[in-house]
Amino acid sequence: MLALLHTSPVHVPVFDALRDGAHPNLELRHFVDEELLCRARREGPAAVTDEVRAVLRGAVAEGARAVLCTCSTIGGVAEAEAAAAGFSVPVLRVDRPMAAAAVAAGPRVVVLAALRSTLAPTVALVDEEARRARRSVTVRSVLVDAAWPRFEAGDTEGYVREVAAAADRVTDADMIVLAQASMAPARHAATTPVPVLSSPAPGLAAAARAVRAVTPRT
Repeated sequence: MLALLHTSPVHVPVFDALRDGAHPNLELRHFVDEELLCRARREGPAAVTDEVRAVLRGAVAEGARAVLCTCSTIGGVAEAEAAAAGFSVPVLRVDRPMAAAAVAAGPRVVVLAALRSTLAPTVALVDEEARRARRSVTVRSVLVDAAWPRFEAGDTEGYVREVAAAADRVTDADMIVLAQASMAPARHAATTPVPVLSSPAPGLAAAARAVRAVTPRT
């Protein structure tokens, strides 16, 4: 079983659909806590460390063979807390495979985010993957500040249009990274010739591989 930690319920059907299409035998269990993102935005991601630890422990206690954090703002917290606590199963952040792919694509990466709290963690992740791959990468971040109010209002189509329009304004890049999982539909809505990456599909694929590879310790 793969546990998923979400900070919005909109991600549940997205990952269920991805599972149905590409990983039909993978059991998913969703943990949704919107307050984690709200507090991380107010106080910084480190402020939710205790709450994230509690969710991870609960998921492992319920039999998870891996945990995937789908929130880019707190993904680093989940990874770090799992490493510090010595969890017996992998804890992955959904955007790491995307960041690795962006680094492999070329030296100019543009990160788009609708939340300011997501920019720094995503840029840091791309830089980390660049160091790991021993590549020189220049990362430029763009805040799509008109998008998030639409998301909060339930205007998903408007949200996607704002993100796609921002992507279409990018010309001097080798890869565009959509920092938040909720941005994924904009990948297909954008018309820019620059390749656009989103995190849900590669993140879930990596987590599915982790589930298959792990035998929990008793």
